[in-house]
Amino acid sequence: MQTSEAITRRSGSNLALAFILLPKARRQGMAALYAFCREVDDVADEDSRPVGERAQLLQEWRADIRTACDGGEPRFAVNQELKTVIQQYRLPFELFNELILGCETDLTQHRYATYADLEQYCYRVASVVGLLSIEIFGYSNPACREYAVHLGRALQFTNILRDVRRDAERGRIYLPLEELHQHGVSEDSILRGEYSEAYRQAAQAVAERTRHYYRKARETLPQADRRSMVAAELMGSVYWRLLVKLEAARFDVFGPEPTRLTRWQKVALIARTWLRIHSGAVAPNYGTS
Repeated sequence: MQTSEAITRRSGSNLALAFILLPKARRQGMAALYAFCREVDDVADEDSRPVGERAQLLQEWRADIRTACDGGEPRFAVNQELKTVIQQYRLPFELFNELILGCETDLTQHRYATYADLEQYCYRVASVVGLLSIEIFGYSNPACREYAVHLGRALQFTNILRDVRRDAERGRIYLPLEELHQHGVSEDSILRGEYSEAYRQAAQAVAERTRHYYRKARETLPQADRRSMVAAELMGSVYWRLLVKLEAARFDVFGPEPTRLTRWQKVALIARTWLRIHSGAVAPNYGTS
């Protein structure tokens, strides 16, 4: 797992942070899965390459992960390491394919007209990762799949609210146009990085939809599987805290520095999540208001 673990360490991702709460074997499995997700996402986001070239590379990743899922010998190092995880936890090619479809969407689609359009995208790039992850975590109640879908959308919506400026710099707007137009916010104003009260109201409306998904995740996680979902619950806690921080800043994300949690805030959330899970606390540490 050397390649996968190196990619995971370099990323500094909140997702990678959550692996610390997992037993070693599952932590290594998640590192392999994360490395795959990181690699295909980086292919889609590498704007220095022509779109056609990136599309071809994603097709190669699709073919290679299919080989791994079929028990063959993949050629990419990450997939070679992931193959063992795929076999151990019986991860299906269909979910990997959905994830790649989400990455391919980023090559050509830079606007989302409706919430339904955005939710489909978020399912592919985030909920699918959750559905793969829970197989590695292990669970007994199939309701965990619904939990993974809701939590994935909550996390991705939070990412979208945080990254508006960075996405706009690349010509992308993920906030639903129907919500922006309802509040009188133009696409050009987003691309210019203009903050306004109208923008705040539109972002707050998106945040309310985001809170809905956190609540749904909170409601659907079976009590019997709460301990096995400890890494996912940490992710929920970290991103919930990030959403609260965005709301406190009135969604003004157009400054030079992105909104983020400090290292000590993350450490505190790790400790709090671990204690809540192992003390038998019933409610998740998010979606409470």
